[in-house]
Amino acid sequence: MKKLLLLATLGCVLQVATAQDYKKVQTPFLLGRVEDAKTEIDKIAADPKGQNKPETFLWKAKVYSSLFKADATREKYPASGTTADEALKKCFENYAALKADTTELKSVTFDLYSTSFGIGIKNFNTKKWDSAYYNFSKATEFSDIIFGKKWSTATQAFDTTSILYTGYSAQNAKNMDKAVVPYKRLADNKVSHFGNESLIDVYHFILVNSSDNKDSATFNKYFPVCEQLFPKEAWDDYKFDYISKNYNIAEKAKLYDKDHAAGLLNESAYMHYGDIFINLSKEEKASLDSAKTAFYAAKAKDAFKEAYTKNNQNAVAAFNVGVIYYNEFNTYDDRNRANIKAQQDINSSKPTEKDPKKKAALDAKYKAMLDPLKKEKDALDKPMTEAVDGSIEWIEKSFNILKVKKDNGTLGGGEKNVYSKSVDFLANLYSYKRDKVRGKDPKQFDAYDAKYKTYDSLHQ
Repeated sequence: MKKLLLLATLGCVLQVATAQDYKKVQTPFLLGRVEDAKTEIDKIAADPKGQNKPETFLWKAKVYSSLFKADATREKYPASGTTADEALKKCFENYAALKADTTELKSVTFDLYSTSFGIGIKNFNTKKWDSAYYNFSKATEFSDIIFGKKWSTATQAFDTTSILYTGYSAQNAKNMDKAVVPYKRLADNKVSHFGNESLIDVYHFILVNSSDNKDSATFNKYFPVCEQLFPKEAWDDYKFDYISKNYNIAEKAKLYDKDHAAGLLNESAYMHYGDIFINLSKEEKASLDSAKTAFYAAKAKDAFKEAYTKNNQNAVAAFNVGVIYYNEFNTYDDRNRANIKAQQDINSSKPTEKDPKKKAALDAKYKAMLDPLKKEKDALDKPMTEAVDGSIEWIEKSFNILKVKKDNGTLGGGEKNVYSKSVDFLANLYSYKRDKVRGKDPKQFDAYDAKYKTYDSLHQ
């Protein structure tokens, strides 16, 4: 019986000793001697008997958050913020056993939040992007606790400022994969403004980042959100940036055919597809033969025609159609010139033969060599004429639209360039048509010559 009593008394002494240990932390802490409090809580935390006690976690969080809060002690103890954060997490894990006043945990959390946010601002202003990112990230973590537990009088669900500047900092540090995470959180909650400032660039970033990373799930998730929040923005630019980066040319053509057949394409979409098919990448050009390249050029021409159909004041669409026809003409013209040269080379190689029998055989031989070339040349005449006439038709449409703007002084910078090139192309085309009928049809010659002189006089 005496032995049991002795053990009970000994247990009481140990409990008192433990309570006295926390008093050694509390007293200097309340007197503002935080470093002395640190010494005492470190002793308890190092002792196996006290290191896992909920009260140890609480006092460690309080002491180290105070060290972290003051500039001087934070510099002296650079790991104080991390230590306080870890201790605070342990407090929440052991909250039931802790039986602490919520006010104490709230105070620690607010201190860690405000200090982290303040450091983040200083880092951001001095362009220490990685440090700014880290501290805004921590501020976001602490603010999530505050708002999650409804410790703030504000009714918002999260701290938009911390989240936004976490993204800005990562982006400035050129760490795009980190930057997109907080931006996506804002997008998930459809945050479109920060005060009076539009956050549209955040949404631009998400789409471009997903395009660059070939992340179809992210792009498809946020593209409708972008259209919903900013309906006046030209989001098609971002859609086609994604298509350009993530589809091969055959897939692009298949998608175009599908959407065109379904009537899903607007003027802007047709313009984008036209650009895709005519401005092939180096890799695409290397993988295609001349026939396939011509196939996609024709597809581009059709897309630009559709854009013009949607808006008959789209001078660029009309000009692009005309230029594609012009390029087709040049291709045929090159083949025609090569054909003529081949015939000339054959004729110049023909020897003189006086013997009638031998001459007849020689003529037959050379005729057999020349006939296929003459047939090919005759076959080129129709597509060349169609290409020239098509080019004139569409470039004149563009010219006439832009001339009205030029005459009333509303011609834009890019439009001036198209206008100038239209003049050059049309002068060349009418020069070609004029020369083709020279000595054959005087009336046609005069008509084409008048057109040539009109456009040539406008050349700058």
